[in-house]
Amino acid sequence: MENKAPWRLMVEYVRPHSKVLLLGGILSLVGSAAGLAMPLLAKYVVDAFGEGGSMTGPLLGLTAAVLVGAVVSAFGGYLMERTGEGVVLGARRKLVDRLLRLRVADVDRLKPGDLLSRVTGDTTLLRAVLTNGIVNSISAVFTLAGAIAFMIVMDGVLLLVTLLVIVVIGGLVALLMPRIQRAQLQAQESVGEMGAVLDRALQSYRTVKASGAENREIGNVTQAATQAHDRGLRVAVWTSMAGTATWMAVQIAFLAVLAVGGARVASGAMEISSLIAFLLYLFYLVAPIGQLVEGAVQFQNGLAALKRIREVEDLPGEPSGATGASDGTPVGVRFDDVVFQYGEDRERVHHGVTFDVPPGGLTALVGPSGAGKSTVFALLERFYEHQSGTITVDGRDIRDWPLADLRAALGYVEQDAPVLAGTLRENLLFAAPDATEEDLTRAVRRTRLDDLVARLPEGLDTAVGHRGVLLSGGERQRVAIARALLRRPRLLLLDEATSQLDAVNELRLREVIAEVAAETTVLVIAHRLSTVTGADRIVVMEAGQVRAVGSHDDLVGADELYRELAATQFLVA
Repeated sequence: MENKAPWRLMVEYVRPHSKVLLLGGILSLVGSAAGLAMPLLAKYVVDAFGEGGSMTGPLLGLTAAVLVGAVVSAFGGYLMERTGEGVVLGARRKLVDRLLRLRVADVDRLKPGDLLSRVTGDTTLLRAVLTNGIVNSISAVFTLAGAIAFMIVMDGVLLLVTLLVIVVIGGLVALLMPRIQRAQLQAQESVGEMGAVLDRALQSYRTVKASGAENREIGNVTQAATQAHDRGLRVAVWTSMAGTATWMAVQIAFLAVLAVGGARVASGAMEISSLIAFLLYLFYLVAPIGQLVEGAVQFQNGLAALKRIREVEDLPGEPSGATGASDGTPVGVRFDDVVFQYGEDRERVHHGVTFDVPPGGLTALVGPSGAGKSTVFALLERFYEHQSGTITVDGRDIRDWPLADLRAALGYVEQDAPVLAGTLRENLLFAAPDATEEDLTRAVRRTRLDDLVARLPEGLDTAVGHRGVLLSGGERQRVAIARALLRRPRLLLLDEATSQLDAVNELRLREVIAEVAAETTVLVIAHRLSTVTGADRIVVMEAGQVRAVGSHDDLVGADELYRELAATQFLVA
């Protein structure tokens, strides 16, 4: 992605709302113009009172200016707030779209809590930038210009006195802006870190409870919250200094104008009504000057937020495209001298892995932990890209497959068999939302989930809780398998599919796998060898290499590692 300046990114967010933004800006200017007329009308009221004339006309004009200014400003403010919400929505949509299209490798090194903070907190700051930082600032500039124009008419000497004070203190405020931006960026990073620490504790909630680690985790979150608090205070200090400087500018200007203006009135150089009107305009400058300072502060905050948002948007995403339907035809797989490592600073996981998986039937990957078995699945799904060698699916290099079509051809059941919050039906249809009721019933029956559905109070429409907490480990695995089968995959990948099943349910699942293998290609990773003793082909891996391939009986006689694994599980003497 092109490295764009933050203000260019802001323009991209604002552009779809430019018409409404323009209308809101015009209304704000009209409201400001009505307000600008008030000091001048007040002068006419004072003059009429001094001359003994009727004050009805000036008072009616003053009242009308107040009412018109209030109504128009209120509607303009509503349009600005609505536009701000629209900008936030657009930013969140864009950021979520990028987040869910990131490569798995990039998400693995990021913290979910910090990503959540960028979608919620950082995007919310954009609204403040738009309403207070840009629109109000533009309105304030025009209001300031109008007030100064009236002040020129009133008395040029007093205007010079006013501008001299404001420019000097305004320069001091400008020096504070970079400090405010740096402090705000650090504060937002601290909030993201606090979210990441809290997310870690919540994601492992039962482990925290079982380990008696509540106090320790509370301490970790509190420490992160304290750091966010301290950095937030730093922002408050610099922001308060900017606000105080603004207030001082107006107050000092008032004193200077009162002194010089009083002398000019005493000398007859100006009328008392003109001095009163000038002082009213001076106080009228408080609002636009405050808006300019607040806008500058908000803009600094927004730039900090945009930097964090841009960090995610600049990450490369996976190619998107329409997903074709899978026809269920079995495919073959070949790994040819594949080399892979998760990062340049990490050791290699695969050292020239080579093996074949014929179309149809059951092929198993076995071996000790750390042999690189699960990485085979990650490479097939293209969660990661291998450094060298060739991986083909259906005789075609996986890098030549459109990513959406490749994943549509695969059904993947992860080792921890994740189940999402929602109903059982929603979980089963997650990968195949267009599946028919008949397909759903068949998948439930094939994975032996009938008893579970019958036992649940609302059947398939029963909520299963956060991460499927209301289901047993074995039930979650069968739900994950049924979800994958509904996708009608050409290649079914099962990572430790029976690790949480008892002997009876393991036997049932072995029957399911055998049935599926008769229709499609099944590649299964198994530490429990009893699951795969009947496999058509078993690939034995060790230390990132393939050391043997064959049937169970062949490997028991030919490979020492496999024979040892089988012996420890009482499959051979």
